[in-house]
Amino acid sequence: MNVNTITYRNFRNIEDATLQFTPGVNILWGNNAQGKTNALEGIYCFACGKSFRGVHDRELLRFGAETGGLDLHFTDERRQQHLSLQLFRSKSRQMKKNGVAIRKSADFVGTFHGVLFCPEHLAMIKGAPALRRSFLDAAISQLKPAYLAALTDYASVLKQRNALLKQEEQSVSARMPLLDVLTAQMAELNTRIVLTRMKYIRLLDTSVSGFLEDMTQGREHASLAYRSDAEPEAHNEDGAAISSAFYEKCMSYASREFAAQTTLHGCHKDDILISLDGREARLYASQGQDRSITLAMKLGEGELSRAATGEYPVFLFDDVLSELDSGRQQYLMQRLGGRQVIMTSCNESLFAGMDVNMIHVDEGCYEMACPVKNPFAEESE
Repeated sequence: MNVNTITYRNFRNIEDATLQFTPGVNILWGNNAQGKTNALEGIYCFACGKSFRGVHDRELLRFGAETGGLDLHFTDERRQQHLSLQLFRSKSRQMKKNGVAIRKSADFVGTFHGVLFCPEHLAMIKGAPALRRSFLDAAISQLKPAYLAALTDYASVLKQRNALLKQEEQSVSARMPLLDVLTAQMAELNTRIVLTRMKYIRLLDTSVSGFLEDMTQGREHASLAYRSDAEPEAHNEDGAAISSAFYEKCMSYASREFAAQTTLHGCHKDDILISLDGREARLYASQGQDRSITLAMKLGEGELSRAATGEYPVFLFDDVLSELDSGRQQYLMQRLGGRQVIMTSCNESLFAGMDVNMIHVDEGCYEMACPVKNPFAEESE
């Protein structure tokens, strides 16, 4: 999969720009706060349907603009495709796939695939469980749109359930029938999400282990396991057993949840247990080992995407070389053959003599080393 062009209109600090990329390594270089990460953010919006910075659509608009948008032309193994995302300050976004309007994000996500690696991800090993869940959800949603739909529905039910637990106008006994209904709905969605995550982690475990051993010449070994809030005996992946166990557990904790005014159990609290040489990496890994494992997880994500779709996703690296030592930099660059990479950097000299497409970024303007005509210009207009 390769990005051909992307057009930005009133997106972040970019008033109007079209970038064209080559199939190999593309470098967006320039000083800080010029628009390098903004360019990657726009591309990644098509992979996950939202910004990786966790902001609302209106915050993606250029200051003072009421509307803006993104147009992505890319090629997959079947054909050229066109995705469009129109943003508005005061109303909902508009999405199109090859000219056809799309209403749900679950129908929009999964067409274009991208792996993002940014400095914030380096905190994934020792950081909060939410960081690891976010990694899982972003990776799986691109491969299984139904998973994204289940996440959305789960979040909605969880919100309703928490609101019910906080509602003090009615007695606990009066609220129990609705709690029972919401818990049953949550149990079914929780099961679908947990089973999908468990399967993905099993596959990722094999890939990450291989990458880390290769990276360290066999000196270090990592393993990943999904840590679920479901009952241990339900881990035989029997959906009915997991759903039933989860439902019973939640209802048995109902009195505690009413007292806490929040849902205490569910996949929104699950985690990935990451081990290094048999010990929990969160507690014992060094900073360098954290970086190695995270890099292996991102490369593994790409391999799983390739296995599921038949082609590599586009790799988006936001200033990660500056966070890696020379050995890991060299390893990363050596592993990128046959993939399209779009990378940001403040240091042009890192790529001296390399066969890469250099794009200079200055205050939201982009200058390619060898400017070429946008082949989609007429269609975009």
